[in-house]
Amino acid sequence: MNTARAATEPGALEYQSDRAFLGHPRGLGYLAFTEGWERFSYYGMTALLALYSAKYLFKPDHIGNIWGFVGFRHLLEMFFGPLTPLGMGGAIAALYGSLVYLTPLLGGFVADRFIGRTRAVIFGAVTMAAGHFCMAFDQTYLVALACILIGSGFFKGNLAAQVGDLYAPGDLRRADAFQIYTLAIQVAVIVSPLVCGFLGQKIAWHFGFGAAGLGMLIGLGTYISGRRWLPAEPRPEPGHIVEPRPKLVRGEGKRIAVLVLLIPVIACACVGNQEIFAAYELWADAHYQLVLFSWAMPASFLLSIDALISTVTLIGVVAFWRWWGKHHGEPDEITKITIGTFIAALAPLSLALGAWHEAATGEKVGLGWALGFHITNNIGFANIYPVGLALFSRVAPKAVNSTMMAAFLLSLFLGGVIVTKLATLLDKLPGFMFWALHSGIIAGAGVVFLIARAAAGRLLTPTVDPEAVG
Repeated sequence: MNTARAATEPGALEYQSDRAFLGHPRGLGYLAFTEGWERFSYYGMTALLALYSAKYLFKPDHIGNIWGFVGFRHLLEMFFGPLTPLGMGGAIAALYGSLVYLTPLLGGFVADRFIGRTRAVIFGAVTMAAGHFCMAFDQTYLVALACILIGSGFFKGNLAAQVGDLYAPGDLRRADAFQIYTLAIQVAVIVSPLVCGFLGQKIAWHFGFGAAGLGMLIGLGTYISGRRWLPAEPRPEPGHIVEPRPKLVRGEGKRIAVLVLLIPVIACACVGNQEIFAAYELWADAHYQLVLFSWAMPASFLLSIDALISTVTLIGVVAFWRWWGKHHGEPDEITKITIGTFIAALAPLSLALGAWHEAATGEKVGLGWALGFHITNNIGFANIYPVGLALFSRVAPKAVNSTMMAAFLLSLFLGGVIVTKLATLLDKLPGFMFWALHSGIIAGAGVVFLIARAAAGRLLTPTVDPEAVG
């Protein structure tokens, strides 16, 4: 496939033909850096939330200062039972981590129907920054969480939708772009817990939250400064919706239906990756030989190792598909996702084999098994999540594009729900069966993707002018 020809096919806009940023439009650079700073603020705050809540804010001297917390705590305990400060900190962090994937539905709907993507992104960034700074005060703790959740809902899906708009419909650089976009996220995942965590735990909690808020403001400034390189939006007219969208046409409902049906399948494909932030760390602490050069390594360090490995593998996957595209023709998104899902299924299978070896020999699982899990999982995930974003961006009709991009994030929410259920089996199943169950769920998703590719291929594969094939 000649992607340069596809990018300049008839009807392509000027910014869609731009190749100034690593062979991509300049706007991709601004959007990627904006998303990177937003993720810096998100993961920096997330790294501190549970610790700050349990070790500081929920102590007797402070908990009574939080506005509205009595009613909120009563609501929590209706679902979880009586909670200690430690349990309550973990419950609130988990609830926050789940809801952050639901609020983009609201932000996408409002952007599509009322205010447009640009205004939605700016509103979301300002609201999130306000939330981070509100974390500096005991009284505004719940206000801060609400601001960050709402702001993230307006920010995330709409920014991702703008990445897709940088490319003409048949331009296969789109998947490559979302992988570069995801790379910016990966860098933030590595750096932000180190910066915000150090400031928060070693100096003062509020310094850490302040750094997260500053990162969000830098992201907002980056977005505004790069606005000229982003897709243009119509100006509002009196008495009309700010950003009018075309109505759905005949046949587009089928595309929406297929994408919606794929959301739970993507959720199942991601359970191995989602488990890293849940039961995996607990299992690793009990079963890994966590000794590195005679030094006892905390199990939490595995999350930093995973972030580093995921960054390297993402770069490798981008480079591989570029090479493959030049020599053999680049496959479409659904094919990449299917391949990635079967690779991802091998990751928990490696843990199952490690657990079987432990049961047979009585020796704890070596860190070589851990590296095998993280490398394999991240190669698979690099072909699932960013490529899935590209698929939804291209296939979703323009009338509901932002909403469908937000709906894609439901796959991570559903994946978290599945992982929560699986985590309850950690102390009930032998290690081999526990991880083999994960592998089976992921492999099952791969089979469904194969079926979807065969049954709905015409709806999911890009339409490119045959003359653009070189």
